[in-house]
Amino acid sequence: MLKGAEFLICGGGIIGLTMANSLLEKGCDGIVIIEKEDDIGKHASGRNSGVLHAGIYYASDSFKAKFCLRGNFLMKEYCRRNGLTILDTGKVIVTKKEEDIKVLQELYERARQNGAKVELIDQKSLAEIEPHAKTCGRALYSYYTAVVDPKKILRSLYNKLLSSGKVSIITNTRFTGLKGSHTALTNSAPIRFKTFINAAGAYSDQVAHMFSVGLHYKLIPFKGTYKKLTKRKSSMVRGNIYPVPNIENPFLGVHFTRGIDGEVSIGPTAIPALGRENYGICSGLDLEALEILYRDAILLFSNPKFRKVAFEEPKKYRFKHFFQDIRTMVDEITPDDIEASSKVGIRPQLVDWRKKELIMDFLVIQDGDSLHIMNAISPAFTCSMAFAEFIVDKYLS
Repeated sequence: MLKGAEFLICGGGIIGLTMANSLLEKGCDGIVIIEKEDDIGKHASGRNSGVLHAGIYYASDSFKAKFCLRGNFLMKEYCRRNGLTILDTGKVIVTKKEEDIKVLQELYERARQNGAKVELIDQKSLAEIEPHAKTCGRALYSYYTAVVDPKKILRSLYNKLLSSGKVSIITNTRFTGLKGSHTALTNSAPIRFKTFINAAGAYSDQVAHMFSVGLHYKLIPFKGTYKKLTKRKSSMVRGNIYPVPNIENPFLGVHFTRGIDGEVSIGPTAIPALGRENYGICSGLDLEALEILYRDAILLFSNPKFRKVAFEEPKKYRFKHFFQDIRTMVDEITPDDIEASSKVGIRPQLVDWRKKELIMDFLVIQDGDSLHIMNAISPAFTCSMAFAEFIVDKYLS
């Protein structure tokens, strides 16, 4: 049996690392992180776009609204303190059609309620920020949106935690079950713990179920694929150009983002996937694919919002439909300006199976000495430091 842990964290993504960091800053010791991969951040956290969101989209009573802006500021502060690059480019949200203006106004009101610094602008002002962006009447400018390098932030946190001497990070170690109430079983050796923190991302529902927690919550994975602007055309985008999203669904739409490396990504799509790690056509598929397909089918018939996504998004696998979706956002863009990208991610979307509804916010369930952080999807990376502070103060102090 491995050395026991005061706090055993399952998952080495941004939530697991920032949870450990908050515990460390509270003076805690005996913190152990287990990660099933051979390194940290191999999935959603490391495949993140790097955009630090600014609290625009989220209902004011949600975790996302509460922690997005503070998380943005804390992440920027961490990057500056540790010499990590930040692109403070802001973001524009453009309208594609007249009907979008009403939703744009709703986003403006939400942003103001959440404390974000935003401004409604016309095409002339838009051209000063993003010369090639176009909009139908009005656009929204977000001052606080920025871009960082997620992998460098993850590595920096990893190094900080290990150098403390109070945190152990054990890779190639998968949580497989529970023995009694305070012993975690793994593929290597059992680990005794006082408090268990489930930060397992795409597998958080499975881990929770092993504790008989949240049995009515099930996961539906969505695949986010990308393309990119060619190098000769990358100057067309200075920062971030987003469309007005459908605020009834937790997806922001295909958008343009200039990364730290200067490459302009276009994406992601939100295509229903058949595996929690189904990054390729067939890679990441296992027997659960049949169960996920069954869940998709049930939601297809019972949930109109899911049905719309399921019918519309797969069309974007075809370049013609992908291009039609983005051409109204950037002036003078042509098919020749776009090339393939190897970038792909999985959004592990939680569903309340009793209601057949997609969960729109982060979900936290405490059960005895276990704490389960579920549905930690976008803007979880942005929120992570503020969210971790809250979790430690409210549940673990």
